[in-house]
Amino acid sequence: MTSSLLFNITTLAYLISMLCFFVHLATRNTQAGAVGSYSAYGGLLVQTVAILLRWKESYDLGMGHAPLSNLYESVVFFAWTIILIFAFVDCKYRYRIIGAFVVPFALFGMAWAQLGLNSGIQPLVPALQSNWLLYHVVTCFLGYAAFAVACGVSIMYLLATRAGLGTEGSRGAILDMFPPARLLDDLNYKAIMVGFPLLTLGIVTGAAWANYAWGTYWSWDPKETWSLIVWFVYAAFLHARLTRGWVGRRAAWLSLVGFAATIFCYLGVNLLLSGLHSYGG
Repeated sequence: MTSSLLFNITTLAYLISMLCFFVHLATRNTQAGAVGSYSAYGGLLVQTVAILLRWKESYDLGMGHAPLSNLYESVVFFAWTIILIFAFVDCKYRYRIIGAFVVPFALFGMAWAQLGLNSGIQPLVPALQSNWLLYHVVTCFLGYAAFAVACGVSIMYLLATRAGLGTEGSRGAILDMFPPARLLDDLNYKAIMVGFPLLTLGIVTGAAWANYAWGTYWSWDPKETWSLIVWFVYAAFLHARLTRGWVGRRAAWLSLVGFAATIFCYLGVNLLLSGLHSYGG
């Protein structure tokens, strides 16, 4: 059994999970919601095995590096971190409906990786031949995953409050299943509180890695510049919330802006701009 086969199984599991969550959203069928969660957990387990197997395969090919070195591997790992963070939220809060707004991010990543990206195991370019690779990528993508969850619950918050779910009054048939607006706002804040220090650590480890690879901690490469922009957006979110009392819809919109900046930092810079991080494409 190869890692590619397990990644295909993972993609199928996330597809089943998403469809079940959509059925749960549309019909209030609790069994569909449970199947959605278990499919996501099963996919997470299979994907974990697949990542470890791909790591072993790189050693078998004489390359011997963590599977985090190119766009395919980073997209797969990003999907894994999203489901990992979602699993914690799902187990703690038991609002399975959140899966309908978070799992699609992971499914899209896996589908794109399997259908549109080169999945071959490649040797590391000189700049990547460092243990900093593992520290930097893991911290950054765990932060990105927390931001993805924050984006999903922010979308839920905006839909819920627009329909009047956050106030006294009637609820829509579908939106009635949403968590209370206050909880969604709190989840948005907590997810960003988890993601922000991870992103900070990712930037710090990236600077240390840059010094190791290129002899300078910071060079205003497009990736570095955009990572700083993302950091400032989420720093502004936390500052506005803690000092200005920004909650609710303003916080949700800022969370969406932050995740859009995150995606551009991750994919837009790699695919559209050139620089020291061009190998990421």
